Amino acid sequence: MSNKDLVLQAAGELFGDKDPAAVDRWVAPDYRQHSALAADGPEGLRSLVSNLPSGFRYELARVIADGDLVALHGVYHGFGPTPLVAFDLFRVENGKLAEHWDALTPLVEQTASGRSQTDGPATPYASGRTERSRAVVAGFAQKVLQDADYSVLTDYISTETYHQHNPEAADGLDGFGAAAAEWAKQGKNLVYKTIHRIVADGDLVLVQSEGEFGQPVAYWDLFRVQDDKIVEHWDVIAPIPAELPHRNGLF
Repeated sequence: MSNKDLVLQAAGELFGDKDPAAVDRWVAPDYRQHSALAADGPEGLRSLVSNLPSGFRYELARVIADGDLVALHGVYHGFGPTPLVAFDLFRVENGKLAEHWDALTPLVEQTASGRSQTDGPATPYASGRTERSRAVVAGFAQKVLQDADYSVLTDYISTETYHQHNPEAADGLDGFGAAAAEWAKQGKNLVYKTIHRIVADGDLVLVQSEGEFGQPVAYWDLFRVQDDKIVEHWDVIAPIPAELPHRNGLF
């Protein structure tokens, strides 16, 4: 079984069937948790699954597999009154879930672009170009996001097609620029301090970062690359909690 299939099977039993016994089948004894929603180890996950409400369900949008890392992008319904858009990242070791990170943000019904936070291409394309896609996004993450050198923006983002799924930004570079200007007025400048992980699969590349957006946040940015340019973007910007139910940190 591939790591991708393993994560899908495990997630289906844990969060689809809501079966606490799936922890015994799929989770490593030294499972390391980074989520703000669960305590560390298999028992922390078991407690979370055991207490899921009856109306809980998960709607998967896409999967990205890169070596021992598998990322899920989708929507959780039932954690609270508002559905939550989420990225979940699992590390697989010896056929078991060994580590987990996530970030969640409320679902917005009306976005600036008219696109939802999760729609768009669902399956990674052009698997033979994974490393080229990774290189494009890694360069963008370093020079534009981390170094804030916007003079090279068009070296990485297409000037013809840039589909945006951030709730407050319209399509295109102009849409991004207008949103960034409005955020700055609100004291929420985009500050990327540390790029923690880059997960690539074909034309899809996920970047997990740490920074500030008016407060300390976790940035999870998913990019689609076509002809060596970024043409689509999804994201979750999640505040970093002051306290976590474990000592592993959010990253």
